[in-house]
Amino acid sequence: MKNLIIIGARGYGREVHDLAKQCSGYNTEYTIKGFLDDKSDALNDFENYPEIISGVEEYKIQDNDVFVCALGSVKWKKHYVELILAKGGKFINLIHPSSTLNTNAVIGNGVIVFMYSNISNDCVIDDFVTIQGFVGLGHDTKIGKWSHLNAYSFTGGFTVLEEEVCLNTRASVLPNITVRKGATVGASSLVIKNVKEGTTVFGVPAKVLNF
Repeated sequence: MKNLIIIGARGYGREVHDLAKQCSGYNTEYTIKGFLDDKSDALNDFENYPEIISGVEEYKIQDNDVFVCALGSVKWKKHYVELILAKGGKFINLIHPSSTLNTNAVIGNGVIVFMYSNISNDCVIDDFVTIQGFVGLGHDTKIGKWSHLNAYSFTGGFTVLEEEVCLNTRASVLPNITVRKGATVGASSLVIKNVKEGTTVFGVPAKVLNF
């Protein structure tokens, strides 16, 4: 039996805790050992959660430990996952049983998929991608490492999201569109043309925001 440790004990960490309890591997392949978080009092106002064991930097990996990363920020998810990987830590996938993986869908390592998401035919999901609830991925969608798709977001067929892309809540990307590395699509936006690397787009149709 593996001991699952959740990186991050804030709101998203609490959600991932419940996701882990709802997945088929709970109490058959793993139990939940606790959280890693630098804010040692993050759970003080909450009940029914396991303890915060330590911060990520201080934690010494034990036999049978496995990890998931519950951080909504692409930047910080990558940072803390790489810290654990450098220590020799191993990550598992959490995929809610209500979500669908269609024919030939390929899923990487350290992937999180929440409830009622649809990963359609021949999609490719790279390592450490997070897919929130009710996300729809059209056939042949490709999602690069570290990307984060918030609830109710959608991609059409043959969409490409490169590494470190964030789709915010209800964002939609039309078929055959590429969203380049590190780009962010704002909530409820409709992407109708390719998005340049490192940019933030918002609106219907989505346009570049300059800060």
